[in-house]
Amino acid sequence: MSTAIDCKRSVEIEIPLLEVEQARERVTNSIKERVRLPGFRPGKAPISIIKTRFESEIRNEVLELLLPQAFRNRVQRDDLKVVGTPDITDLEFEPGQPIRFKAAFEIAPEIEIGEYRGLPVQYEDPAVPEEEVVQRLETMRENKAEYPNLDPRPIENGDYVLVHLRSLSGIAEPIDQDVQIQVGGEDTLPAFNEALIGASPEAVIELDITYPEDYGQEKLAGQAVRFELTPKFVRKKELPALDDEFAKDLGDFQNVGELRDTVRKSIFQERQYTAQQTAKEELIDRLVERNEFPVPEAYLDRQIENQVRMQLRSLAGQGIDPNTIKLDWDKVKESQREKATRNVRASLLLEKVAEREGITANQDEIDREVQRIAQKEREAVAVARARLDKDGTLERIAGSIQTEKTLQFLFDQSSKQPYVKAEVAEASPAE
Repeated sequence: MSTAIDCKRSVEIEIPLLEVEQARERVTNSIKERVRLPGFRPGKAPISIIKTRFESEIRNEVLELLLPQAFRNRVQRDDLKVVGTPDITDLEFEPGQPIRFKAAFEIAPEIEIGEYRGLPVQYEDPAVPEEEVVQRLETMRENKAEYPNLDPRPIENGDYVLVHLRSLSGIAEPIDQDVQIQVGGEDTLPAFNEALIGASPEAVIELDITYPEDYGQEKLAGQAVRFELTPKFVRKKELPALDDEFAKDLGDFQNVGELRDTVRKSIFQERQYTAQQTAKEELIDRLVERNEFPVPEAYLDRQIENQVRMQLRSLAGQGIDPNTIKLDWDKVKESQREKATRNVRASLLLEKVAEREGITANQDEIDREVQRIAQKEREAVAVARARLDKDGTLERIAGSIQTEKTLQFLFDQSSKQPYVKAEVAEASPAE
């Protein structure tokens, strides 16, 4: 296991007087050519006037020219991989003297990764109970159900009724549409059931509905709405038989046995994916636990910003305006610090494993993802590629593919152990 050492560094740098004077001369001549002074033709103003009138500008441009290069030269000489922007202090810049300053900065951590093959993880291939296969087949039958109209008669509990629904008041966006209601169904509000049972087709019914606060449709949640209902048709539900004809109707299946096998395989793949994702998260935790190293604040700040941005995007998806949320960055950083540290360490460790094992994203894998995005956005592949390359997404795609392949490698190489079932001790009878 590696030992954590602080990532912070500080250096003192001196820029020789000769370099300073040469830079000052170049900057002064450049300003002389650029400025326009009354009484002088362009570029003909005396140097003495330029130096006097533009003393502050000359100083700033000399510093902008020399400090970054002097810092780069120093860290390259010391073979330091700088993270973030250096903090410049104790700057000395006096006429006839070298420039001296201190630079405080962070460096990328040196990671001496421990053994990552054979990491223990709880995993076993999922079972697919027969009842889940039956339930999935029933759902498929439900999706193919037909609803023929019955001869007109009063509505009974359990009927399916095509209703014309029109809102009269209580809602900003009016409703005026045909909907099918299952009378007595678990998803049907009781007020609709009471209004419809015993009613005849074409009857006009007015009723008031108060929707629950947690109702699925946001525009109706918590609203008190007055509706006009007109039942149009009473229907019955007819499910197709679960036979070979049903299987053939669904796709390239010769019989219901093939359909059943495909459904079982599909459920297995879904559950296997979920189980493997859980195992991979556990492997990341194992990897982080076994490899301790310092994380630069610059990395943490960037990771926390990404985490907060994703959370705000999630809130926006729920209809909450992120601009109305006032963030105390110090509190946010403190609350997100532990998660961010884990995520940064995980990312750096996965990069290290990928480097050692030669795991990369190949061009075919990147091309497939670009084609998927292009199809989703309905644009030409070449146009999508150019856009993704320009905004840096192409590089992130390659990184994401590499990460997934590295996690799969760790999973394939892991020591898989069955889940430990908790034993419940039986209480002894009271004596």
